[in-house]
Amino acid sequence: MSSNKLQYRKMTTEELVVLSQQNDLKALEELIRREQKNVFATFSYLAKKRENIADLTQEALLRVAKNINSLKNPKLFKSWLNQIVTNLFYDELRKTSRKPDIISMDEEPDDSGFSLKSIIPDKKCKPPEKCISSELEQIIKNAILNLPEQFRVAIVLRELQGLSYDEIAEATNSSVGTVKSRISRARLKLQDGLKSYI
Repeated sequence: MSSNKLQYRKMTTEELVVLSQQNDLKALEELIRREQKNVFATFSYLAKKRENIADLTQEALLRVAKNINSLKNPKLFKSWLNQIVTNLFYDELRKTSRKPDIISMDEEPDDSGFSLKSIIPDKKCKPPEKCISSELEQIIKNAILNLPEQFRVAIVLRELQGLSYDEIAEATNSSVGTVKSRISRARLKLQDGLKSYI
């Protein structure tokens, strides 16, 4: 690997964004390379049709490359990227013209303490656990994919992307209260659906 490439690999995301905005194509390339798996993983938890995941990922990364200059604050890159992902996901839903599930926002958020992170298997596990963990991961993924869209988006952005309630509210054009309620109810539904595995 050339020392030039190595230099970019050592940079923070924020540094790469700043350079990308100054038309540094190598920085943009590294930024895209770094985010590729993450965006693909996010769509794999959001999109029900497997054949759409690669297309959506490609489109999201293309939008990042095209619109990087419109990002005013490089510190907010992650939030901005997730907004692109969320918008693409909703566009895809509209295309398939399926009505989103109607959900009530009356229920209060819970404090169940349920966390997806605690049950999503560690990728570094050894072979004997590997089969169990990939099986469990598939079960969790299916449980998430069976949630109503709004719940799915909120829980994926919170648990897998680590966004704050404010960032999720911005990415989904919702209020923080609505986001908290959706996440709370998604956790309860997942807890219920995964009872026999946890």
